[in-house]
Amino acid sequence: MSKHRVAVLKVVSGRLSVTAAAAECGLGRQHLHRLLRRYREGGLEAVEPRSRRPRSNPRRTPEAVRERIVALRTELTAQGLDAGPLTIAWHLEREGLRVPSSSTIRRILHAAGLVVPEPHKRPRSSWRRFEAAMPNEVWQSDMTHWWLADGSEVEICSWLDDHSRYLLGCTAFERVDGDDVVTTFCAAGEAYGWPAATLTDNGAIYTSRFTGGHNAFEHVLAYLGIRQKNGAPNHPQTQGKIERSHRTLKRGLRQQPAARTLAELQAQLDTFLVAYDEERPHRAIGRRTPGEVYRATPKAVPAGPRARGHLRLRYDTVDKTGAMTLRRAGRLHHLGIGAAHRGRRVLAVIDEREVTVVALETGEV
Repeated sequence: MSKHRVAVLKVVSGRLSVTAAAAECGLGRQHLHRLLRRYREGGLEAVEPRSRRPRSNPRRTPEAVRERIVALRTELTAQGLDAGPLTIAWHLEREGLRVPSSSTIRRILHAAGLVVPEPHKRPRSSWRRFEAAMPNEVWQSDMTHWWLADGSEVEICSWLDDHSRYLLGCTAFERVDGDDVVTTFCAAGEAYGWPAATLTDNGAIYTSRFTGGHNAFEHVLAYLGIRQKNGAPNHPQTQGKIERSHRTLKRGLRQQPAARTLAELQAQLDTFLVAYDEERPHRAIGRRTPGEVYRATPKAVPAGPRARGHLRLRYDTVDKTGAMTLRRAGRLHHLGIGAAHRGRRVLAVIDEREVTVVALETGEV
């Protein structure tokens, strides 16, 4: 029994006076008189200690903001995107709402039961980071595995700008081969300009340095004067940015119905590409979007002799008649390469005045 009840009962039973009961229980006389009034109005329950919490708090986060924080957490998680306190704060600011501190957002999420503890997470202070100084200074590329609704395995090839984390391309294939690497690289180069260097692992689709000779991708880089960088064998951390983007991609794909075809998967990848580049902040680049950072500064260019002037690349295979087609300025041209070159993989380099066709296996023009 609380001392408030004891003091009140001793007074109302006549055993002690107010002064004596207050002294015995360590209460002030005025406070004991208040307790007696409460007792007469509401019984013993009314004499229990009351909360000293203010009835109102002008600094309390508005209920509409609290509800929006919970809603954003649910929406972003459903899309497979980052939904931490800093990301939620970024979205609140974009929506013109009052932005609480990250610790307040975290408490609101905890109170709503939306936080899963991760006690074994590696501390950020242990990270060793490298970042290119300019957009297009280094492009990272890698491929990853995914599965369609029927369980068939497919592969996804991506290109990412190291400086801005801008995802330049994300394409689905039944199986990624060297031709696909060249095709996606050329498409990204046509859209965004050619990078000064590339960074990939040592897969055969990217390099033949351990098997002798040069593959198609290496020939393209050499022709354009682009430096090729490869990570150390069995050390994927070198390509950590593209690996991390694939982790985000897969988290997003898991939140959607499984694609039944490559075309459906590609549509999902295209939607993800826009969200990743333009609609989500990235913690590693100051809570800005990759698109904002990529467009903010001048682009690096290849240092090799082929870097000058505007070049368009067309990667193709000579058909069985010894020819290849090329569309330029709205006209379709048929280039007679020669019957001796049937089936050869070639790179067509188109500038303002001429087309140069190069055999990728030999470098022959």
